[in-house]
Amino acid sequence: GTRGAFAGDMRHWLDDRLKTLIGVVQASVNLDFYGIGSDPALQNNPKSYNLETTAGVVQGRYRIGSSQAWVGLGYVLASTTIKFDILPGLASLPDFQSESRVGGLVPSISFDSRDNVFTPTSGNYLELSGGLFSKALGSDADFQRVNLTAIDYRQLTHDLTLGVMGSSILSFGDVPFYLRPFISLRGVPAMRYQGDYTAQVEAELRWQFWERFSLVGFAGAGATRNEDSQGSREQNVTTRGVGFRYEIARKYGLHMGIDVAYGPDGPAWYVQFGSAWMRP
Repeated sequence: GTRGAFAGDMRHWLDDRLKTLIGVVQASVNLDFYGIGSDPALQNNPKSYNLETTAGVVQGRYRIGSSQAWVGLGYVLASTTIKFDILPGLASLPDFQSESRVGGLVPSISFDSRDNVFTPTSGNYLELSGGLFSKALGSDADFQRVNLTAIDYRQLTHDLTLGVMGSSILSFGDVPFYLRPFISLRGVPAMRYQGDYTAQVEAELRWQFWERFSLVGFAGAGATRNEDSQGSREQNVTTRGVGFRYEIARKYGLHMGIDVAYGPDGPAWYVQFGSAWMRP
């Protein structure tokens, strides 16, 4: 199970040219560890563990001129307690500390031409961000992450909207196992497929067939790559699914509904508020 709480303050300054965010998150998440990369010893015998995290973030984003491009810089500090449910005979645990702290700078640059942030029908969203974590910034270890995301929405007809999302995450250095990149697609359990590098793509077609009602169909594919003393290991997955939407707020173009997705580990249900790839 998962439980958590978020408290934050987002403000707009200088005629909406500057956005600031200050927030605190507390969460407890139960997960299964399947190894980093393809690990035969753990594929059918994963280790259950719990993450208890308290994190704080301070972020500012500034619009470049009168364009739709933004540059940002944030600072993140998080303290995490890791508890494994250790049973005799299971494969070895990953390298970890029971108490982990990460702190670092998160620079970003983004471009946003979507017609709305909830359920877009046209426009693009592009973001390149990094995570620079070091002992000098409050982290237990030195490591880096790079994240590239691209999303495109096109209104094919009055009733049909096509969306395509692609993303890739790269990690370098002494990255805590729970912060290794993972495939994040509908139909794939969180952190099920982890690696040093990940890439994924997903496409969705939404048909607003009557008044406020829509049907969606989607499919995706993802891959991970991990390099260690045993060489290079890769994992590849594909997903597919269907869903239903109802437009609960026409003024904001906000749709809500349910998806059922199918992946390598069976079906999964999702409650969707806005787009499955929503970015604020």
